[in-house]
Amino acid sequence: MHISVQLKNFMNNINIEVFSGGESKKITARKGDILSAVLRENGYRVNTLCAGNGTCGKCEVLVNGEKKRSCKYVLESDVKVELSENSNIQSITGAAETLAFSGKGCFVLDIGTTTLALALADCENGETVKVFTADNPQRSFGADVISRIEKCRDGYLSDMQKVLIEAINKLISKFSEIYDLSRVNTLYAAGNTTMLHLFLNVDCTSIGVAPYTPAFLESKTLESESLGINMPLKVITLPGVSSFVGADIVAGMNLTSLPDENKYYLLIDLGTNAEVVLYNNKKALCTAAAAGPCFEGANISCGMSGSEGAVNSFDIVKGENKFTTIGNKKAIGICGTGLIDIISALRREEIIDDTGFMEEDEFTISEGVTLNGRDIRQFQLAKSAVLSAVETLAEIEGIELENVDKLYISGGFSSHINIDNAVYVGLLPKALKEKCVPLNNSSLLGSIKYALENNDLSCFIKNTEYIDLSAHPSFSERFMDNMYFE
Repeated sequence: MHISVQLKNFMNNINIEVFSGGESKKITARKGDILSAVLRENGYRVNTLCAGNGTCGKCEVLVNGEKKRSCKYVLESDVKVELSENSNIQSITGAAETLAFSGKGCFVLDIGTTTLALALADCENGETVKVFTADNPQRSFGADVISRIEKCRDGYLSDMQKVLIEAINKLISKFSEIYDLSRVNTLYAAGNTTMLHLFLNVDCTSIGVAPYTPAFLESKTLESESLGINMPLKVITLPGVSSFVGADIVAGMNLTSLPDENKYYLLIDLGTNAEVVLYNNKKALCTAAAAGPCFEGANISCGMSGSEGAVNSFDIVKGENKFTTIGNKKAIGICGTGLIDIISALRREEIIDDTGFMEEDEFTISEGVTLNGRDIRQFQLAKSAVLSAVETLAEIEGIELENVDKLYISGGFSSHINIDNAVYVGLLPKALKEKCVPLNNSSLLGSIKYALENNDLSCFIKNTEYIDLSAHPSFSERFMDNMYFE
């Protein structure tokens, strides 16, 4: 009987030869297993940004020479699988130069839904020594927080925490190659509420169901060993406001400080999940706009994060496409700034009309890089959500947008955004065109400020009110109107 069971198991084994980065590796699976899950279990970072629903196409691999969506590919026989460079976690990047380091410092970590950023701050001179970034490997479980909350519900919490900690350890090791870290003993961490739950290995399922209650919002302090971080550190997480406005937004407000008496600031974080905050020196209104992750490329057919080969600027000049790519590499996809520019150019050239309709099935940017009607609609949904959220908060506060003194734009690509184009396509309000201040990663920079100055964050939380946009009929009306292009 025992022998027959072993024989049955042997007959059900599938042999997979995986080719990646010029190397091959042989792994085994069971007949009926899903290819993406097997690859993930064996350490490969195949992006299933749609959480395995088979809709995004980002998990595409070559199976016996044919393109297949790995999240839907059921293993029935032995196969050869080839992963493209984009299937694995991207190389850690950072500035080539290194600054002098006194030796006494701390780490500051921003856990973005798409990107991780780890900074080394010098506590002696108050400077940021260096920053390394990497893709958040949790992208293989889904592009946005909702996808990851669902994966947490399905029992993948420890898996998501494990890959995150592995990536953080790799970032720390890059610093150890350059600096003596013997006097670095603290790590400050910020991120949206879901990301901090996953970082601390805390079940975030309750965030995804009414009444959307997180397990915690307050600052947490614990030892790095309990998380699996390879370096002895005291880990301190920044506090958040609500399930959908987290410590990353608190850090952003900390970076800008509170405005002077009778003045208003507006902070828009254009990350994977768009958050908007309208605040003065007495109170703040904040909300999360259901923009989806299109600015990070997840819902765009040729979309990608801001890495080498991404089209990051675009225009049509005398009928010819003019564009640049990150790293001046061959165009392989479109990042957030490129998407805004492309939509703007197509609208100016009347290739798409005010409803977003385009006669052709797709528009070619470069060889193998295109934009289709579905991509345009995804952008319309995102830009309308952001602008409608801004207008609704202003209405609730009872002010005109003209009375806002500064519009701070955060997000990994904010420092490269073409403000004119962003206003033209209806992502940012016209009234604030001349008041825009790009902040780049305000979560990281605001957390560094907190780590070095140890200032009180309670002023950014105690008088902050979360606004549920679905409870305001005017938001729905604005959302429909703002879908259009002028």
